[in-house]
Amino acid sequence: MKKVNTLITLLSFLTLVVTAQSITLETDQDPLVLKVGETKQLNIVPVDGDGNTLPKGMLSYQILRHGGFVPTSGAQIDSTGVVTGRIPGSYNLIVLRVGPDGNGFAKRYINVQVNPLATAKVELLNIPEEIYSGTSIPLSIKVSDQSGAEIPNAKLSIKSSDPSVASIDALNNFFAESPGNGSLIVSSGGVTNTVSFKVLKNPVEKLVIDSPTTRARTGDVLRFQATGFDKNGKPTTVPISYTVSAKLYEYGAGASAIITDEGKFVAEKPGTYTIFATCGKVTTTAYVEIEPRNIERSIELVGQGLVSNKHTSDLWVWEGIDGRDYCVTGTWGADGYAYFWDVTNPGNIKRIDSVQVDARTVNDVKVSEDGSICVISREGASNRRNGIVILDVKNPADVKIISTFDKELTGGVHNLFIYKDHVYALSNGQRYDVINIEDPANPYKVSKFQVDNPARAIHDVWIEDGIAYSSNWSDGVVMVDVGNGMANGTPENPVEIARSKVQGDANHAAFPYKSKTTGKFYVIAGDEIFPLTFTPGTVTIPAGYLHFIDFTDLNNPKEVARYELPEAGSHNFWVEDDLLYVAYYNGGLRVIDLSGDLLGDLYKQGREIAHFLPLDPNAYVPNAAMTWGAQPHKGHIFMSDHNSGLWSVKLSGEAPEGTRLEAK
Repeated sequence: MKKVNTLITLLSFLTLVVTAQSITLETDQDPLVLKVGETKQLNIVPVDGDGNTLPKGMLSYQILRHGGFVPTSGAQIDSTGVVTGRIPGSYNLIVLRVGPDGNGFAKRYINVQVNPLATAKVELLNIPEEIYSGTSIPLSIKVSDQSGAEIPNAKLSIKSSDPSVASIDALNNFFAESPGNGSLIVSSGGVTNTVSFKVLKNPVEKLVIDSPTTRARTGDVLRFQATGFDKNGKPTTVPISYTVSAKLYEYGAGASAIITDEGKFVAEKPGTYTIFATCGKVTTTAYVEIEPRNIERSIELVGQGLVSNKHTSDLWVWEGIDGRDYCVTGTWGADGYAYFWDVTNPGNIKRIDSVQVDARTVNDVKVSEDGSICVISREGASNRRNGIVILDVKNPADVKIISTFDKELTGGVHNLFIYKDHVYALSNGQRYDVINIEDPANPYKVSKFQVDNPARAIHDVWIEDGIAYSSNWSDGVVMVDVGNGMANGTPENPVEIARSKVQGDANHAAFPYKSKTTGKFYVIAGDEIFPLTFTPGTVTIPAGYLHFIDFTDLNNPKEVARYELPEAGSHNFWVEDDLLYVAYYNGGLRVIDLSGDLLGDLYKQGREIAHFLPLDPNAYVPNAAMTWGAQPHKGHIFMSDHNSGLWSVKLSGEAPEGTRLEAK
């Protein structure tokens, strides 16, 4: 069996086993300790409840980031159990075993500790050659080992050659005390680096701050611009620092606002805020009154297409060639069904057809722009030939299989996208293949794209305006020209445009959008993090949130905001008219206001407009939301829920209240 390369393939594999036996996986390598670049053979011995050694059977492996169910490139393991250290850190290795007869399942977690090699380099990344007295800089220091890998949490020694000119505090902040020359001596692991600097006299005698307004709402981003003047009244270029304090209306509230080095301010709570601009010994202030955002609305339940005998996966809603509205949903860890629904009347959703293919999971479903072709993904096929299935949906009440395509896709297709007669299909969680379907009966592969990383991993791909946005876990978001023309890319010759790391290294989904109110271009990158105790078919609490990356400058993308719902995990999402619709797993459906500039935590700022929990006592997992996907369509919001099927809801103007289906 090939190595299990992706998280979802791993979880799908788990669902193959329904009988628990008293079998353990024994090893003397927990923790498994190795250095960067070192390889070790993992030794696993299956033992039954009586202490008898069993045949190894079929073993599968996955290395995940420590503390969560997220693939990592910090260490690799091949199909024979050989582990290679890549990046210093602590990781989780999951070993799965199925016996020769298909039974005898066992699972074990092993800690993998990758230690750095000897220290080779200590770098000061942000100390300027000249700095003005009275100002300060938080030092950025990188320590690398002999392989070039960064050493996390390296022990440092930092000294100033002359503390009267510049001093260093316990948090590695650099303070320019008085004019003069000096140097910083930074040491770690026996390696020392010395960097010279010059402190100049600070010419600023006066500060003037330009306030954009005196009154705003929570979540509104304001820009305060301070200018320093010398004794002759001329403006200077000396850096100015900003801080903020608050007098809040809410008793006992904690920190409630942020302000950046550029003076961009946003508040999470109502109150009166004081903005301080400081340069050396000179300070000036401005004030702003922040009011509640007050944008809450409620969501009205319109209709439901209950699926109670299996898990539901993704959905796609479209207008058919007959002018009616339809939806297709997949199934997960089950028997390979895709369901087709008539949703023309969202209050009376009707299942009108189904297709069964050789798969345990039909994870992704997409429909072509003209509404005539549907493509579904396959994982867990009985003959291990997975790939995609191309369907004729000109009449969604009588769906027909046109063809299948599995060349080089036998490891499983978890996600896919259709764009201009091409299917972009994930291959075994490592890359996406581009498949021409101009003749859907005779599809053929024209190219592929994968990141240049020996431990590459990919979860999703989304295409818009000829640009593919792939979600590559620890490699973040990657933008690729597949027909836009920006980099002369085509489906036959994909060309990378830009990329951005995502904080947390758990990038699972991406959605591009241009703000209607500001014109800025963002990519939303969503996490997916499951606890190590996750068991399919039961109630669980995932984690992860949405990261907002400002890609307006493709050469300098910046992660500027987040939407983080406490004690819930994000999944798929959609943006339309500056409204964000998020399927937030156990947090249900969330609708968020994206108008204006974005900065900080949108949830805490009160930008959530409404929410809905799809709870049904007759569901596959009763009364447990696990919302998978959300899509707005003609004034309604359709969503698929992992535990209960298809739902349709509508935003209303009333205050939100909990919505729950009563037992019939």
